[in-house]
Amino acid sequence: MKDIEFPVLNVRMVDINKVIANDYNPNKVAPPEMKLLKHSIREDGYTQPIVTYYDKENDKYIVVDGFHRYRCAKEYFHLKEVPIVTIDKDLKNRMASTIRHNRARGTHQIIDMSKIVIDLSSSGWSDGQISKHLGMELDEIIRLKQVSGLKESFANHVFSKSWEEFEDNLKKTN
Repeated sequence: MKDIEFPVLNVRMVDINKVIANDYNPNKVAPPEMKLLKHSIREDGYTQPIVTYYDKENDKYIVVDGFHRYRCAKEYFHLKEVPIVTIDKDLKNRMASTIRHNRARGTHQIIDMSKIVIDLSSSGWSDGQISKHLGMELDEIIRLKQVSGLKESFANHVFSKSWEEFEDNLKKTN
């Protein structure tokens, strides 16, 4: 069995102008997820380095994984340096690595996400706070609350009085 390598133990800061995107990454990030990534970096900092390949001939670091973290650093935070690790693989293996990194992130399960939303709501976070910190639209939060049962999910929700007024008006007309 091959020994496992730990490039993560060799994180270093490099000039952002020496880092370039690869030309094969099929991963695209929708605006809401990009907004969440920026928020995540603002709140938590860079918790993962950008995975790169060092191109000696051009003295550049080519992004293998972390293009959107790189983009945030360059376009939004205007950082002069970024944290990187390097892997030494030929192009076809770097392409495979990019896809593995993208696909290995997984997806969030509805029931688990519902429980998190309910827990945050129960601990005092408003739907607005949940929306901001988890990068969700309000209708998504409501749907996740509905998954676990309406009574508990909406126990502290303030409803409008439109039904009461409607019933009062209905009584007056009868």
